[in-house]
Amino acid sequence: MSFKVISARRRYLLSFLALVLLLGASLSTQYLLEQRSHGRATKLEQLRLLPKGEILRPALLGYHQLGADLLWLRVVQVLGDRVVRDKDYEWLYHALDVITTVDPKYVYAYEAGGVVLAELAGRVDLSNRLLEKGLAPNTSSWQIPFRLGFNHFFHLGDHSRAAEYMAQAARIPGLFPIGPPHYTARLASRLYVQGKNPEVALEFLEAMLDQTTDELLREKLQRRIRRISLERDLQMLEQQIRQYADSRGRRPASLMELVLAGLLPGIPSEPYGGDYLYDSKTGKVMSSTHDERMGVYVPADSLATRGDIE
Repeated sequence: MSFKVISARRRYLLSFLALVLLLGASLSTQYLLEQRSHGRATKLEQLRLLPKGEILRPALLGYHQLGADLLWLRVVQVLGDRVVRDKDYEWLYHALDVITTVDPKYVYAYEAGGVVLAELAGRVDLSNRLLEKGLAPNTSSWQIPFRLGFNHFFHLGDHSRAAEYMAQAARIPGLFPIGPPHYTARLASRLYVQGKNPEVALEFLEAMLDQTTDELLREKLQRRIRRISLERDLQMLEQQIRQYADSRGRRPASLMELVLAGLLPGIPSEPYGGDYLYDSKTGKVMSSTHDERMGVYVPADSLATRGDIE
């Protein structure tokens, strides 16, 4: 038996022993937590006690991808319990930071973690911090800059930065899903010149919906699409009313006059099954289902529970 074979087996044995020790330490920590809380230890507490990734990665002796996978499974278990409170997301971010330090190329952890932190936790600051960390080690990933573009557009109202991130995503070579979706470059261009157009917002949301499989997040995105579709229709109707008034010197008596004048092919359907109500004295249009107009790009109006209005 050669020296190289013996060395390889020795390295394998040392790595195996290291993993056993780590597992033992994890089980011991869990036991102590259960004793301290009389059997009611939470998975979140275990995430809180994770050592920093800079400490954990060398201890894995090259098995950092396996270690990151095991930690990610624990995060998924926590999220699956649906009992995460607002204050607990700090520990969730800590776990994601550890995972992406142990394996800096774990693109899915950046992407999925960024979505959860921004949309479910309403912590766009933590989401952006995690995603920005993933840019340098994952230069071939379009998902990370795409997600950053979404955050800056919807949550921060920074259309210029959103366009820059979308342009970065669009430059990644390859066909989808290795490369970005075909509409990414077009969306980046529109963000540069039409950042406040509801049509751009809808295109962005539909792009995110195409990439989302989680049912809770899909429901929230669909709610936002309906709400912005309503605002788009209201803006479009009021624009046509102004155009009618400019050309005829008076406002139309009803919305149907816009159709008869050839300015509209028809009155759009209200997304919630209601009607569009027109005040000919002011030229304003409202919905029978919503008393207030929405600010499409208000940062507080996120997909997180406290800001997701419909």
